[in-house]
Amino acid sequence: MLKGYPRADGRKGIRNIVAVAYLVECAHHVAREIVAPTREDAHVIGFPGCFPNPYAQKMMERLCTHPNVGAVLLVSLGCESFNRRQLEDVVRASGRPVETLVIQQNGGTRTTIAKGRAFVAECIAALAGEEPVPMDVSELVVGTVCGGSDGTSGITGNPAAGLAFDKLVAAGAACIFEETGELIGCEEIMASRAATPALADALRETVAKAARYYDTLGLGSFAAGNADGGLTTIEEKSLGAYMKSGQSQISGIIKPGDLPPRGGLYLMDVVPDGEVRFGFPNISDNAEIVEMMASGAHLTLFVTGRGSVVGSALAPVLKIAANPHMYANLSEDMDVNAGRILNGDTGLEEVADEIYAGVLALASGEKSKSEDLGHTEFILTYKTFEPLGPACLPA
Repeated sequence: MLKGYPRADGRKGIRNIVAVAYLVECAHHVAREIVAPTREDAHVIGFPGCFPNPYAQKMMERLCTHPNVGAVLLVSLGCESFNRRQLEDVVRASGRPVETLVIQQNGGTRTTIAKGRAFVAECIAALAGEEPVPMDVSELVVGTVCGGSDGTSGITGNPAAGLAFDKLVAAGAACIFEETGELIGCEEIMASRAATPALADALRETVAKAARYYDTLGLGSFAAGNADGGLTTIEEKSLGAYMKSGQSQISGIIKPGDLPPRGGLYLMDVVPDGEVRFGFPNISDNAEIVEMMASGAHLTLFVTGRGSVVGSALAPVLKIAANPHMYANLSEDMDVNAGRILNGDTGLEEVADEIYAGVLALASGEKSKSEDLGHTEFILTYKTFEPLGPACLPA
């Protein structure tokens, strides 16, 4: 049975974690040291920038009130521009315990670490006494990314993840796929699946924006490791990335930090709006995981062909190995071996069922491989986004 921790906004979390959030890179070490003795129950997140950014503020507000978070400690240096009081007010209004420690006002590194550890220990003890309640699949939000893609990703792991998405959407869950920079050439296929004609046009424009963005940068979302793994063109990589969306009707487009209004399949537009200001839209796979978490994702399906060993703070990552040879080398980091499809040992449906079962297991309290290994990677950078138009989320 799925188990969730009820929150004041009506959502339920599949974890009950203390988030320790640094508000500038200068406070990162202190936050990391606060968490060190209790890193299984407390995770470090944060924004490194010294200058304000509305995207980062929204992201941190969403992450600190994520359903998997039960309490929050904010760690500030004191002179950064991040609006810590606004963030604290948002967390307190959500019903979660919250405290802010300002290093410049608390005696420095050792004193702040000691105060932070005391608060975190108190929160962990209180959260341990909370009993989870039954939770339905329809209450889940699930994201998917692919990273370290190779020639096998688009024929094993990604389509298996897509079939699992179809099963989740049919059960009423909200599912999020992304990487608009890796969907160039797939816009007409996606448009044919749109819930409305206006949404179809919005899907086309989202991909066109990504193409313009990458053209301005003079590069594409295609790494040397992709080529070494047998991918030949961005079109081939795009088709593989597209496969993890499944075949369900596309219900809408969201941007990082926007919450899906109901169950269904959503494309996340990760490419910033306006002129190119902040460089590569997602400098690592973990940046995409963070953006989906900010949109409420309880967990993420991560398909990889070359191999990846990262997990995520706050929300579990389910690793799906697309390449059987890579799985043999990195089995201690992989949850599902979709490479068996390539060997002819099983079919897409069977692996999709295994992925679906893995989602339910994680939502019932079981740990993923990355969780068990202590992976809590996190990265948040500067971006800028404009509000969604009505076509993106049709009623």
